[in-house]
Amino acid sequence: MTTTATASANFSGTAYRPGTIRNRVLWTLQVVLGLFFIIASGGPKLVIPNMLMDNAPENLTIPLGLLVFIGLAEVAGGIGLMVPRLAALAAAGLSVLTVLAAATQAFIADKPSMAIFPLVLAAIFAWIAYERRGNLPFSAR
Repeated sequence: MTTTATASANFSGTAYRPGTIRNRVLWTLQVVLGLFFIIASGGPKLVIPNMLMDNAPENLTIPLGLLVFIGLAEVAGGIGLMVPRLAALAAAGLSVLTVLAAATQAFIADKPSMAIFPLVLAAIFAWIAYERRGNLPFSAR
């Protein structure tokens, strides 16, 4: 009887919260991916953008301002993944960012095999955003 009461309570509008094991998996992914985007992905775009532009292939020239903007978006998304109230929005934003990165790799850089990793990240971020939807700072009514 408590099972049906709990299930009906979830459909009546109360916030969705993942289970304990799923919550631990989500937090582990959020921290690891957040640190990856802060340290390994966005950080170098902010610290050494000129070196990155010099080492880019000839068919992939990105203006310096766009490279710095992408770095800022990645660092902000990485920080947002580790803030409980912002995790869903940060994961959704990083999902869009990684889909655009995959499209850049596939169509502009002409290396479609390099688009697999960003697409896997996009799927992971979409899952995190879906699971963390109960922590959104605004009401989605």
